[in-house]
This record gives sequence, structure tokens and C-alpha cells, in this order.
Amino acid sequence: MHRVAHLAPGQWRTNGEARRRLPDARVPDRPRTTATSRTRAATGSFPPLPGYRAILRTRRIATSRAAPVSVHRRGVTLQTYPVRRALNAVAATLALTGALLAQPAFAADTVTVALAIPPTVTDGGIWSIGNELGIWKKENLDVRTLTFDGAGALVPQVASGHVTIGLPVVDPILASYAAGRTDLPVRYFYNATPAYTMEFAVLAGSPIKTLADLKGKKIGVGALTWGTIPSTRAVLREAGLAQGDYDILPVGVLGPGFHALITGQIDALNYNSSWHDMLELSGTPLRRIVYPGIFGQMNANGFIANTAALQANPGLYARFGRAYTEAQVACAANVQLCVESFWRQHPEAKPTAGDPATNLKNAEELVQRRLARVMFDPSGHERTPGEFDLAIIRQFVARMAADGEFASTRVPVDALFTNELVPQFRQFDENAIRAEARAAH
Repeated sequence: MHRVAHLAPGQWRTNGEARRRLPDARVPDRPRTTATSRTRAATGSFPPLPGYRAILRTRRIATSRAAPVSVHRRGVTLQTYPVRRALNAVAATLALTGALLAQPAFAADTVTVALAIPPTVTDGGIWSIGNELGIWKKENLDVRTLTFDGAGALVPQVASGHVTIGLPVVDPILASYAAGRTDLPVRYFYNATPAYTMEFAVLAGSPIKTLADLKGKKIGVGALTWGTIPSTRAVLREAGLAQGDYDILPVGVLGPGFHALITGQIDALNYNSSWHDMLELSGTPLRRIVYPGIFGQMNANGFIANTAALQANPGLYARFGRAYTEAQVACAANVQLCVESFWRQHPEAKPTAGDPATNLKNAEELVQRRLARVMFDPSGHERTPGEFDLAIIRQFVARMAADGEFASTRVPVDALFTNELVPQFRQFDENAIRAEARAAH
């Protein structure tokens, strides 16, 4: 039986795409004059913005046209201007000031977000609804997503500052520090998926019902660069399976992986729950095998930033986290808009076969299931957006080390994860954004 190589603890995979240089993301969080704003002014997309000296100069020009009138009162000579001309001058000045304030103070900050897997209708609507409702724009952000081949490919891009933000799973970064590395300059600042959504899925008629039943079986993953593979091995080890008792095969994402399972090329898929939902709602009954204990409680992924950039410009990342939270609230308020906005941005993802109403209903169900996992804990209590449970992360590190996936427990959890920006993520009117989302089409 053909076997494939596994990622060693702390090992990173990169590819040509991951090494190409992307626009520098370290943008100062303060007003500035940019080439973009100068170009817009030159082309007429908005008028050049006069400075305060221009306002004062206009005021002097306006008032100098009115001849002063001398008024003598109690021995004092006052220089005044005719009332009509004075009011006209004031009005002109106020109009000019209003025009200045009405213009954008500076160009939006470009934020590049590196994703480890391609967005789907289950989670991609957050990005698209943020555009359509002007949520990113309101925070003065121009957000662009890029997809890399797993966490091992995207993390170096964030560490080097070539992209602003990344969305990797936590396993590879924790493993790197456990192996003794201390120079990886990234930090998690927003818990995007508080519950570990990875699971195993087999066909409903499969004899595989437990983790132990995966012995001697072929397990499909998207790519061997996926950062979730170490925790998969740990879960199987705790079920009594050694690394040589099964095969992990790269089958691609979504369609190719679904086909591999349906046609028997593999015995189980190791995708996230939302992707398995997609296969199931398309008409393929599945049996799920979830990760037990602390593995299922661990957060799946989160947004990371370059450590120095985060320290130098926390406001940029706070604005991003707030806008992301607001977009998530908007999606929950109008799931149909969340789905349709994603299809408008990614028309190739919209189903062309089947009944359109059924396709929309299934897509809405996918989004609702994911939002329920992300926004509420298993007991139904609302989660605090973006917050990490550091105690669970420490327990996860200990278990991974005990299972041989981490070289040690020497992981600086407090340095790698921060909740400092969490209070700013909900600083918006939730009722207002819900109303706006429900009114949109």
C-alpha cells in the first residue's frame, strides 16, 4: 500500500506562490497623503482638498473685496464691513470648510488576508457582505483575500510582513515553538473559529463507526501541508492507532475529495464539518466521527499578524476585527443576503444544476450551521467575539506533547495569543447593523 510522508513537528512547507512577494502590509494607522489620493484629485474623481492655509487665504480674498466702513463710538474708531458682504464671506468659508470635511481624509488601508483554504459559501459570505454593506469601508479598510496551500505556506508570508493578516490553524505554530523555535514573529489576535471543526466523515453504509475502526484505512485530506494533520494523528493515537496503521492521502479540496470518498478511493474524509455538511446536503448520507475531549474544544483557527506590526499599529487590527465581527452579525441577520452576496462575488460557486430554490435553501442551512458553531458554545451561550480560551490552549499543548506530536510543552501561549483587542471588536451598534442587513437585498 502506498504511503505518504507526514509533516514532522515544527516543519514548514512553502511553495513558489508562497515565496512570491506581495504588497507590504505594514500601513500606518494615521492620516496620510498617498499616491492614490493625488491621482484621484488629478483625474477628478474627487476635488483636490484645500489645506487650512487655503481656507484662510480664501477668507482673506473674500473679505478684502468689501470696503471697510469707519464707525465712531465713544471716541473709538471701529473698522467694519457691510453686513451682506460679510455674510457672503462667512458663507463661502463655511461652504469650503464643509466640502473639506465631506471628503475622505486619506485612502483606505489595504489589508491582505491570507487564507489556508479557499472560501466557500459557508464562510465566504462574511467577506462579500462586508463589501456590499460597506462594513469594511466604514472602518476605512480595503480588504483582499488570498488563498495559499495550507497553513505551512501562508504563515511565512505573515511573518515576513508580505501580507497583513493570515488565517491559519493553530497546530503548526504551536508545534514550531514546542520544537524550540523562538523567532517566529506572528501573534494571534482574533479567535475566528472557537470550536475545532475538523472531523472524520464516512459514507453512511460504511462499517467504520469509531476512531479505532480507521485502522488499515485510507484517510483523505486536502493537502499534506494542512496544519491539522498533527492533531489528526494525535486523535488516532489516543484511539490506539500507531502512525503506520493508516494512510493519509492528499485528495484536494471539496469536489475532488467528495469524489474520492464516493468512489471508494479513500475510506474516510478528514475535512471540517462545514465541508461535510456540503456533501451531505448534496444528497450523500454520511456518518460523522468527531474529535473527542480537549481536541474538540480547541479553537480551530484564528487571525494572526506580524508581531511588530501588531504592536506598532494595533488600531488597524482592531478595526479589522470589529468589521469582521460586524459582517458576521450581518450574515446571521440576513442569511440569504450572506449567500447571495458570496455568489455574486464568486459566480462560479453558484450551483447551476438542480432547483434554484432548493440550492439557496441548502446554502442557507450551511451558513446557519457554521454560524451556530462559531457564535454560540455547545450549551447555547453566546461567545465573546474573537476571544481565546488560553486554558484550553495550554491543555491542548500538553496533550499534543504527550501524544508525541509536539516536541515539548514549552510553548509561550501568552505571547502567541492576545485578547487585548477583544473589547474593541463589539464597539458598534449591533441592532443597527441587523436592521441594515435585513433591509438589504
